[in-house]
Amino acid sequence: MENLKATRQSYGEALLELGKENKDIVVLDADLSGATKTNLFAKEFPDRFFDMGIAEQDMMSTAAGMATCGKIPFASTFAMFAAGRAYDQIRNSICYPNLNVKICATHAGITVGEDGATHQMIEDISLMRTIPNMTVISTSDDTETKWAVKEIAKYEGPVYLRLARLSTPIIYDANQKFEIGKGIQFGNGIDGTVFATGVTVNEALQAQKILSEKGIYIRVVDIHTIKPIDRELIVKCASETDKLVSVEDHNVIGGLGSAISEVLTDECPKKLVRIGINDTFGKSGNAKELMKFFGIIANDIVSAFI
Repeated sequence: MENLKATRQSYGEALLELGKENKDIVVLDADLSGATKTNLFAKEFPDRFFDMGIAEQDMMSTAAGMATCGKIPFASTFAMFAAGRAYDQIRNSICYPNLNVKICATHAGITVGEDGATHQMIEDISLMRTIPNMTVISTSDDTETKWAVKEIAKYEGPVYLRLARLSTPIIYDANQKFEIGKGIQFGNGIDGTVFATGVTVNEALQAQKILSEKGIYIRVVDIHTIKPIDRELIVKCASETDKLVSVEDHNVIGGLGSAISEVLTDECPKKLVRIGINDTFGKSGNAKELMKFFGIIANDIVSAFI
């Protein structure tokens, strides 16, 4: 039986452990702690947890204030409300003064599912990566998420960590080494490269297996850090493989594919096939069915090579 876990759950568990290690960690939430899993931290450290209510802009500004006092604030809510509703405060109160705030946004992408188009944030990577001083991370599994939470606590400066509602397979073992700004490559196939992030990394790995059975050998690259992006690895793959594909649970405009295209334009001009949400809003439905409907599953990646 496949071992599945949502990265939002991994986030909550990692945050709890982090709270035990560092008394300067404080957590803010916008009346969604049961869903974002910050309730695990709240139960253990009630004096360091602040439920700000349905007031995301105030939450971000408060987090900024706490950062000026030497605290390390983790501010959590759904991605739609974090990147969307509180954009002004993130830009002007957190990133402009370059404050040490960690924005950990759950329920990103169309895989939010039944909550529908209004809650399916498919523009957040685009919004966050264009703000100066912001680091943007999108994790694919339990192991990577727990690493990211602990690593960004040590990193000085604003971070946007993108997390999912959907439970996905655990890809990495406990010994996997990660580094902010460095992608992870699976395989050395020369027929193509698939760049993926978040929930689509597993889909890319499934596609890799299907294609190998057809005699097509590709490599998969997990771009967990979208900003700063791993320019060196992207150029290496573009130089060594025949076809390039990106896949993401995000609008094809401004997201992972766009970020990779910018690198290719600057350093290694080559065509990139971008798979993602094609400039449209989401729909209400089962997360897995929505991934199929919007064409971001393994079979869609396979089709790009056949």
